[in-house]
Amino acid sequence: MNREAMVPSAFRVHRSELGFSCRLRAADHRGRIITMKAPLGKGIFLIAAPSLRDPNFRQTVVLLCEHGAEGALGVVVNRPTAMSVSEALPQVPILEGQGHVLFSGGPVQTNQVMMLYRLDQLPENSHHVLDGICLGGDTELVDRILTTSEGREAFRAYIGYSGWGPGQLESEMQTGSWITLPADPSVVFDKDPARIWPDIVSALGDDYRHYADMPFDPSLN
Repeated sequence: MNREAMVPSAFRVHRSELGFSCRLRAADHRGRIITMKAPLGKGIFLIAAPSLRDPNFRQTVVLLCEHGAEGALGVVVNRPTAMSVSEALPQVPILEGQGHVLFSGGPVQTNQVMMLYRLDQLPENSHHVLDGICLGGDTELVDRILTTSEGREAFRAYIGYSGWGPGQLESEMQTGSWITLPADPSVVFDKDPARIWPDIVSALGDDYRHYADMPFDPSLN
């Protein structure tokens, strides 16, 4: 994984037309296991394979927010920190006293906060990730969500992000580091972060189910 580069330019690249596809199993609405493909591109989940031991990404689920010729960018959605969003963004008064947790988005630029929004209507200048979801840093949207929004609109704040240079993610796919699935906004915004990776892995079928309860530290196996 690229620890240094891949930030602003990632938001300007176009989605690659030629993505690496990973064949996998997933459950349909009746719980049956089906076979599907999720080509690399923004709006998918990268599921860390049980064999991936890099502590930055072990047992993580990454929402891929951009992918193209210049590389890829995403945020880890299942690693909450001990900090609140108000501590990271003291300049946003409405967050004071709120219990919103700051998430660790990845090992790149860990002094930068990135905002992910679920909105009924996306702003015209927003960075679209998938239906109803955009990535950006406009804290005015936070104010709107907390004061006027009802129902499904929500936000998540991430310190740092996950970045890959040209061809890096494709190489990691070929070595079996990641499993791809279409992203589900409810997993990002509603699900208990502690259950995201084990529940997804368990749903992949019998070949994966026994990994769902494996310890984070592989030496404890």
